[in-house]
Amino acid sequence: MMDLGFQEPIMAQGFYEAVARAVDEGSSPNTLILVSPSSPYVCIGYHQRLEEEIDLDYCRSQGLPVIRRGQGGGAVYLDSNQVFYQLVAHEDSPVIPKDVGELFRKCLAATVHVYRSLGLPAEYKPLNDVVVGGRKISGNGAGKIGKAVILVGNIILDFDYDMMARVLKVPDEKFRDKMAKSMREWVTSLKRELGYVPPVEKVKELIVEGFEKALGIKLEEGSPSPRELEIFEEEIKPRYTSE
Repeated sequence: MMDLGFQEPIMAQGFYEAVARAVDEGSSPNTLILVSPSSPYVCIGYHQRLEEEIDLDYCRSQGLPVIRRGQGGGAVYLDSNQVFYQLVAHEDSPVIPKDVGELFRKCLAATVHVYRSLGLPAEYKPLNDVVVGGRKISGNGAGKIGKAVILVGNIILDFDYDMMARVLKVPDEKFRDKMAKSMREWVTSLKRELGYVPPVEKVKELIVEGFEKALGIKLEEGSPSPRELEIFEEEIKPRYTSE
């Protein structure tokens, strides 16, 4: 288990890919990464058309980096009010299901554990959501790099609905208002549900506890290896910063 604390957006978004490359080549063990972005950014899915999804002029005016992630899904505004968990494991691991639906069902029990431990009636909603009172409170994705299976997701401490609606490309402002309203109806956060944000360290403890229970394992603390940092600097970072 690696707790990277707060990291600049490319590290927060992309370091797990370096770990996955290292797991695939056999130089790193199966790893759970915890990390939060130190500053805001916009993230788009692997298959999305950038100019059709994002108001690039606005993002540039606000100094908001736009990053294309290695997994699918939609465009999202992310900031330090998220705690990311990024699980990387070799496909031959006996605790990692081969079927993606089963992978989500098993691993998102850890996410449910976090929210329930904090007093919220969280439930797993197939395929890849965790909800409270019908509202999404965790976004998750999965993929593979070589023989490394990846599951990524977040615990939402707080959510900026207006900024989320602002960074997206929309036909007009009336549509933007509708979008912000619909996001308030569909997405929630710990702040909204509890009235406060629990300490980040407590949230991280619960994530670790949740994955240990869900997978029947004991996590050991670690830190980035020289090989993982080398892959990140030489392969991952150049791709994430390129046009």
